[in-house]
Amino acid sequence: MARAGSILGNEVLRLEDPTLLTGDGKYVDDLVEADMLYVALARSPIAHGAITSIDLGGAGSMPGVVAVYSGDDLGIPAMQGFPMLPPDYNRPIFATERVRFVGDVIAAVVAETQAQANDAAREIYADIEPLPVILTAAAGLAPDAALLFPETGSNVCFATEFGKEGGDPCEGADTVVELTMVSQRLAGVPMENNGVVAIPTDDGLTMWVSHQAPHTIHGGYAPMLGLDAAQLRIACPWVGGGFGPKAAAYIEHLIAGKAALTLGRPVKWVESRSEDMVSLVHGRDYVMHARLGVNNAGGIVGLDVDVLASAGAYPAIGAILPLLTQMMSVGVYEVPKVRFDAKTVLTNNTTVGAYRGAGRPEATQLIERILDVAADKIGMDPAEIRRVNFMQPDSFPRTTITGANYDSGEYENALDAALEAAGYADLRAEQAARRASGDVKQIGIGVSAYVEVTAPVGLHVEWGACEVNPDGSATVFAGTSVHGQGHRTAFAMLASDVLGIPMDQITLVNSDTSRVPRGSGTLGSRSLQTAGSAIHVASEGVLDRAKQIAAHLLEASPDDIVVGNGGLQVAGVPANAVTWVELAAASQDPAKLPDGVEPGALRHELDFDGTDSTFPFGAHVSVVEVDIETGAVTMLRHVAVDDCGRILNPMLVRGQQHGGIAQGAAQALFEQVMYDAQGNPTTSNLADYAIPSAAELCSFETSNTQTDSPRNPLGAKGIGESGTIGSTPAIQNAVVDAVSHLGVTHIDMPCTPERVWTAINNAR
Repeated sequence: MARAGSILGNEVLRLEDPTLLTGDGKYVDDLVEADMLYVALARSPIAHGAITSIDLGGAGSMPGVVAVYSGDDLGIPAMQGFPMLPPDYNRPIFATERVRFVGDVIAAVVAETQAQANDAAREIYADIEPLPVILTAAAGLAPDAALLFPETGSNVCFATEFGKEGGDPCEGADTVVELTMVSQRLAGVPMENNGVVAIPTDDGLTMWVSHQAPHTIHGGYAPMLGLDAAQLRIACPWVGGGFGPKAAAYIEHLIAGKAALTLGRPVKWVESRSEDMVSLVHGRDYVMHARLGVNNAGGIVGLDVDVLASAGAYPAIGAILPLLTQMMSVGVYEVPKVRFDAKTVLTNNTTVGAYRGAGRPEATQLIERILDVAADKIGMDPAEIRRVNFMQPDSFPRTTITGANYDSGEYENALDAALEAAGYADLRAEQAARRASGDVKQIGIGVSAYVEVTAPVGLHVEWGACEVNPDGSATVFAGTSVHGQGHRTAFAMLASDVLGIPMDQITLVNSDTSRVPRGSGTLGSRSLQTAGSAIHVASEGVLDRAKQIAAHLLEASPDDIVVGNGGLQVAGVPANAVTWVELAAASQDPAKLPDGVEPGALRHELDFDGTDSTFPFGAHVSVVEVDIETGAVTMLRHVAVDDCGRILNPMLVRGQQHGGIAQGAAQALFEQVMYDAQGNPTTSNLADYAIPSAAELCSFETSNTQTDSPRNPLGAKGIGESGTIGSTPAIQNAVVDAVSHLGVTHIDMPCTPERVWTAINNAR
């Protein structure tokens, strides 16, 4: 992949950081247009009810108010949450007959200032007759449960099953263990809230959106707004984090867009933090029951799984994520038999969508927790039971029993590296000593081994391009969308490595439907293996064209042309050279082109197809300290060995590892979206929703093994979600391990002091 002296594989400082650190980057809420208007939304304070009337009050006559919309005033059709779901569940832009969660939109106010819009929205009142509230998937399945969409006859909006005809998969096992576990509901909490600025143009509309996949929403928004595709431009300014929720489509964007078209003025909507945490998209919310059969040597005989997933009020991609959980349920292990049954159920709370890992953390938690229970039951070390069951390197590529097409894996290498880095034997000795002494503070050691899928569900194809500009600089184009990952650095490294043009002379264009013809955005840890590969191949295409031109100009063979300082040269003859400026000009001049080469820009573009997903893997070891008198948990160490294939820039990889581990630790120990019995959110801001600061986290010890993927020229796999997937079960296992000698067998996440203390006292 890399030429001699390549920068690839080396730590290269991020090109993005000066703009980020000086605050020069402009986010949606920094955008100001002349005559701009502002949107505020009147939302339902009731989780489930029939609307008997809507009183717009005096909102329309309040100072600064330009328009008030409700019902079908804007003429926008109901929005489908995900293509695989039937239209019965489409969400109306404004609720008119029924509200289905606290935060459902009833009306919109457009005013000259945000404060005026907010004041007027508070004057709007809906008379709502309460209906029974469904807050869990299990409640939604009860025979007498209220139906969120009565015409469908059921609250089940999606189901998947596997291995149903094979009988009990645990039959013949020497030991069968079972466990019910929760992957709790989480809020995305990106640093920058969601928002849009919609600007009418002479021929349509431009929407500046804080988003992860502008092309994806472009295809849906244009017809809903009554526009041809060419009339709508969607672009992203700087985006302050996404984590999955910013990959979704939102009715709020459409309201602002249609208002701008209707009023002929720019319109801005930017959510508050409470709106973000209550009304947009949540993640996870699974209850999983697993049975695992093992033989006396620890070998897995079979796995039996039942999953109930909550969809929220208007199902979206979260509803179908049990498919990914099903596919990845065997993890890194040889599992001869699997039965998997999952149902996704409508509930009267916020829609569940993609959230960092999206179905794969749940699969890893599922197999890693039940495997620890099995190890404890048969008296086997948790690391050893994993080693006994690993898929072996010589079995790849392979299709697992649940249909995942794994590319490559050396799982034992990652586990051995993690155990060695952690000093596993010494940790177990310290644990034994503390237990023997009756220390108030006990340590727990948790192990997890994981595999995940990146560029999933057909996301292995991406458009990219490279072009050398008239001044000798270069521009690379990608269908992915940057929101903090370091794409400008990574993609510039790839083009610079091929062309020799300095990185600071390479510009990245992405996140703009007017300049990038297509793209699937940034999600599913797909960017380097898809867009990065596209840019790598496109850069090679530019180089091939440039070599033909240079050979013609220098009267040499194209095979003798190599990259030199500032352009191309004849190998071994630096003085016989042509600059990139000259090559860019010659590429447009028929008189300077060899036969068979058509004039045009010094450019190459393509849709790169990786043929399938890639499957990163790794092993994590968590060490925690638990105060058995208070239940308080302290992270002492976290060791992560993640394998994301060939590494382009170790610094970027390490940043993704650290961020992912922090997010995984947050789920394991702190975060949970909560509702009261009436469906009112009780964690609607950062005063009530617990997230850790750096002070609550230990320093992470990260390293890597490298097992190339054969599915792209870079050998790369994804890394963006690996830390979240591997860390969470390791930490949960560690907490349980710390108090297992007291009789505790399981503690649900988040493992708060109250839950840990209660588990200890119940066991006693």
